[in-house]
Amino acid sequence: MSSVAVLTQESFNEHRSGLRPEKGAAGAGPSAGEEEDALPTYKDAFPPLPEKAASPEGTQETTNAWTSKIRPLKSSVITQVFHVPLEERKYKDLNQFGEGDQAKVCVDIMHKTGAHLELSLAKDQGLSIMVSGKLDAVMKARKEIVSRLQTQASATVAIPKEHHRFVIGKNGEKLQELELKTATKIQIPRPDDTSNQIKISGTKEGLEKAKHEILLISAEQDKRAVERVNIDKVYHPFLTGAFNKLVGEMMQETGARINVPPPSVNKTEIVITGEKEQVALAVTLIKKVYEEKKKSTTTIAVEVKKSQHKYVIGPKGNTLQEILEKTGVSVEIPPSDSSSETVILRGEPDRLGQALTEVYAKVWNLWRHSKPLTWLHYFLGLRSLLVHIEFTEGEDKITLEGPTKDVQMVQGQIEIIVTDLVNRMDFTEISVDPKFHRHLIGKGGVNINRIKELHKVTVRIPPDNEKSTVIRIEGDPQGVQEAKKELLELTTRMENERTKDLIIEQRFHRAIIGQKGEKIKEVRDKFPEVIINFPDPAQKSDIVQLRGPRNEVEKCAKFMQKIVAEMVENGFCLSVPIFKQFHRNIIGKGGSNIKKIREETSTKIDLPAENSNSEMIVITGKKANCEVARSRILAIQKELANITEIEVSIPSKLHNSLIGSKGRFVRSIMEECGGVTVA
Repeated sequence: MSSVAVLTQESFNEHRSGLRPEKGAAGAGPSAGEEEDALPTYKDAFPPLPEKAASPEGTQETTNAWTSKIRPLKSSVITQVFHVPLEERKYKDLNQFGEGDQAKVCVDIMHKTGAHLELSLAKDQGLSIMVSGKLDAVMKARKEIVSRLQTQASATVAIPKEHHRFVIGKNGEKLQELELKTATKIQIPRPDDTSNQIKISGTKEGLEKAKHEILLISAEQDKRAVERVNIDKVYHPFLTGAFNKLVGEMMQETGARINVPPPSVNKTEIVITGEKEQVALAVTLIKKVYEEKKKSTTTIAVEVKKSQHKYVIGPKGNTLQEILEKTGVSVEIPPSDSSSETVILRGEPDRLGQALTEVYAKVWNLWRHSKPLTWLHYFLGLRSLLVHIEFTEGEDKITLEGPTKDVQMVQGQIEIIVTDLVNRMDFTEISVDPKFHRHLIGKGGVNINRIKELHKVTVRIPPDNEKSTVIRIEGDPQGVQEAKKELLELTTRMENERTKDLIIEQRFHRAIIGQKGEKIKEVRDKFPEVIINFPDPAQKSDIVQLRGPRNEVEKCAKFMQKIVAEMVENGFCLSVPIFKQFHRNIIGKGGSNIKKIREETSTKIDLPAENSNSEMIVITGKKANCEVARSRILAIQKELANITEIEVSIPSKLHNSLIGSKGRFVRSIMEECGGVTVA
């Protein structure tokens, strides 16, 4: 049975001394060799981890008995855990009003995909998201999480233009599947674009997966030789070499293209493409390295706290590559979604000790220090260093965790900053009713962020669930006082602000607003501090809302009520029936009659269209004015009703003689007869 060797700092030197051969052993004879063989190797002293945890014999039998009778049921619901590192989180500083946005995004993803999400914050401030649901829903949720909660990067991969269609697939199905599988966005140039560059955007891990898949598709379509070699995943680092140097050298030497899956892609297949001879040579080199490492390497396992794995990995995996370059030993870290804390070192026995030293330097030489005041924590600004800095909320304590050398450097920097801040920083507190807090913050934090940037201060507004009235301002003494003044002014203005609802019939809304909003613009110019909101016409609402300083709102309300009163007064309406044949007489030549009546009575007079059968003339205005206009129109009709029209047939050659010079003769006839019109 295999066992796990758990190493401690105290036992390290003892283990390491057993790894080194004696200096004189190199030139010794057979007896020396036999002595060496008698010494335990790392493989003997530290056997590899078992593939499955051993269980007591009794329980094993019981389990087998049960499992032989009952077939496991496959659930249609699956659960996956995704981890977003701190440096890749979109909403890092929850005090900057990002917590609400993050929660909204998660709720939206749940509604959109049907999956269930649970969020938790790790000690290292990374975000763990547990997603449950059907496979399709989980995959869609994963894609949404990556695009909306994780910062995005981009990369390009070049493959022959003729291979692009195979990446797209029939009706774009292959491309959609690839995007869903890798949680990335893949942009392929249009057919008329000569570029062979495919652009990929997403997380670092997603980019690696997508790039690998695209290169595989291209390799399959390559007319040249293609060879696939299955190599255990644990030996891939030895084939690529530190920082991909070895695989680069092999490609340069053979001329073949060697595609090794990145660490984030759980595949063992290495694909080699190129000319037949080039591929054969590359395969030979790969197998040679693999066989050598398989024979010469062994493993040791060490338990490392999950929270400290990031120090072994390093930024962008650089620390792992540095250890591989320096010692030739591969360090295997369990996936972030695994609960395992076992780190495995794989390499040649005489190099494992050196590699283990490197791992110790990263995770065990930690230092803790407490000192600065709580209110100074927000100004230290050292989170970007490799040292993990933990700010304890509500306590005068900062915890530093990391390699000794780096921790000591950060400690010195913090002490300098703290001394400086104590000498030149100030703070004050103001009391503001919680109902005004969201107005001080503004939409998306726009108001409070402007104040902070303008006065170079930090403003701490308590969250809604605390129901606290205390707002704390910290920073340069002058900036603190200026920010305090502005916040108090805003609060006073909001305390004096009033909202008033005016009941105005909807039929008057268009008239108050005017054509293109001209009339309401005049009102707003008269009361610039008042916000006037009309309801949407589709709502059929009579409520017009006014908001602003109390006094200005009252003045504006009275002014608008006066406008409405005038509209009501001027909105009196009368309908007058007039014989259709008299309408043109009421209008008069060129509209002279009707225009005169309108102007003299200050009314609006509407006549039906000429092709309409209606006889009603509508008069609108003040009641008294409408009645005067009606009387004048009726008088015209009465006068016209007493008129008889007779047509007399006279030869056209006599018309000029009858009219006379400038109509003199016909005019004299009309005057002599009185009230007669000759036309």
